[in-house]
Parts: sequence; structure tokens; C-alpha cells
Amino acid sequence: MNKKRAVRWTICFAALAALTSAFAVLELVCGSTDIALSDVFGALAGRDRTSASHTIITEIRLPRTIAAALLGGALSVSGFLLQSFFNNPIAGPYVLGISSGAKLTVALAMMLTMQHGVLLNSASMVGAAFVGSMLSMGAILLLSGKVRNMAQLIIAGVMIGYICSAVTELAVTFADDANIVNLHNWSQGSFSGISMDNVRVIAVIVFAAAAAAFLISKPMSAYQLGESYAQNMGVNLRLFRLALILLSSVLSACVTAFAGPVSFVGVAVPHLVKSIFGTAKPIIIIPASFIGGAVFCLVCDLIARLLFAPVELSISTVTAVFGAPVVIAAMLSRRGQKRGV
Repeated sequence: MNKKRAVRWTICFAALAALTSAFAVLELVCGSTDIALSDVFGALAGRDRTSASHTIITEIRLPRTIAAALLGGALSVSGFLLQSFFNNPIAGPYVLGISSGAKLTVALAMMLTMQHGVLLNSASMVGAAFVGSMLSMGAILLLSGKVRNMAQLIIAGVMIGYICSAVTELAVTFADDANIVNLHNWSQGSFSGISMDNVRVIAVIVFAAAAAAFLISKPMSAYQLGESYAQNMGVNLRLFRLALILLSSVLSACVTAFAGPVSFVGVAVPHLVKSIFGTAKPIIIIPASFIGGAVFCLVCDLIARLLFAPVELSISTVTAVFGAPVVIAAMLSRRGQKRGV
């Protein structure tokens, strides 16, 4: 049985890696201006630096592709950490309102700085988003102490998200005319406009947080079997919970800071990955979720760019179409399990 599972996991990881590579290449090739594959490889190799295709690839499509993969992976891992924390398959940064809280604080910070002719740098945006994420998470944790029904907690998280989104829209409405377009586009969610400098910051934050999440996969496995079991195995529950909260908040904050709110990825992808791999072991699901999130967001970004080209859809519009049915399926599956089906 263990050998069969190992073979299955190897095949699944290989398939996800192949899909990631394939869709990344499509992201570089396809667009309002199609570029030949040979020109793409030439641009990546540093040839023909003065050509238009080199500029399009290196300054627009390559940063966007890398960002979509990294941020998609970050959202997925963040969702898995929250699902482990709340022991609920539909917990995620968007569903619980954490992404909306991050969106609110970043929008307010952007408005305040733009009024003084200053643009937020990457560190400031991530910091503002982290503050919003932690405030929303704090509200959820306070409610979790008073609400024992997980369904009610999810509903409360959705309501917090709506409140934060409403305040954000109100802020955008009363922003200066020169700032409305930038704020509106960012608040809808998009991987466009991300530079290579942004990608470097994203890579440092995401890889560090994802690696830290992977390192706590062993205590997470114990935690999945119950708090008392984890405590008997020597897990410091207070520090462990704090680590889950901080890591999930950092990952979701990074996504919101650079791409705006991206819906349902953090819920849908971990659920799909667990179904495909046939396990919930964190040591397997954390890297699988990261790669699966990258594939999911690359596909959704392609659709957002190409479906109604040259008009580009917001990334959340596409992720919701594919992610929401998965969330509904997870809810129905959990309900069926509780009824003993």
C-alpha cells in the first residue's frame, strides 16, 4: 500500500510540475501580441535585447507569469494552514475575510500616501496588508471563542469580508480622480503591472513563509489528530497556533499587497489536491498545494487575459467561476460525512 501511494504521489507531483511548465510557457507566448516560442527562448537567453518581443517578455509577461505562480502557491498554502487551524475544509483567507481586511488597509494606505504624491514601496504595501490580515484574523479568533458552530464562524468571516470590502469601495469612491483608476483596478485583483523588482520581494516572502510552513508539517500532522494528541506528542499548542496564524497571514497579505484580493484559490486548491493525492498529510499537501495553486492561477490568468481580449477580466472573476463550485462540493461532502453518508 505504501509503495502504491508513493508511486501515486510521484506521478501527481510530476504531472503538476509538467502543467506548471506548460502553462507558464503559454503565458509567455500568448497575449494581445502572440510571440513565437523561439523568440521567447531568445528573450530569456538575453538575445535581441532591442527587439519589441524581448521587452514584452522580460518586462511584462515574465514578471506576471512568475508572480501568478508564486502568489497562487502562497494563497493555496495559506488556505491549507487555515483549514488545519480551524479543522474545516472551507476555511480560507478570502472566505474568512482575511484578504478583504488586507485589501482595506492597503487601499487606505495607498490613498493617504497618494494624496501627498508618494507611492508605497513593496515593504510598505506588504506591511499594510499584514496589519489588515492580522486585524481580520483577530476578529475571527475572538468570534471563534464565542461561536462553537463552525458554520456560524464561516458566515461571520464572510460578513467581515463584506464589511471590509464595503469600506474599501467607499474609500475608492471618494479618492482623488487621479487615484481612482489605480485603486479600482487593484481592488478587483490582477497580476498585471507587477515588475521584476516586485517579483524578487514576492519570492523572498513567499519562499520563506512556505518553507517555514513545511518545517512545521510534523506537528501539524499531530494537530490534525486532535489537540490532546498533539500535546501528548510534545507540541506547544500556543506557539504552534501562533505560527499557523502568522504564516497564513503573511502569505495572504503578500498576495493582496501585489495582486489585490484573489478569491477561492485558498479553499479550492487544497481541497482538490487532497482529493487527487488521496491524503491530507501536511508534508505532502503543503508542496502539492503550492504547485497546484501555481497551476490554478496560471490557468485563470490565461483565461482572464485571452477570453475577451483585448479586454482583461479581473483574476477574481475567473477564480470564482472555477473555485466556487469546489467550495460548494466541499461543503456538501462535509455535510454528508456528518450525517454518516
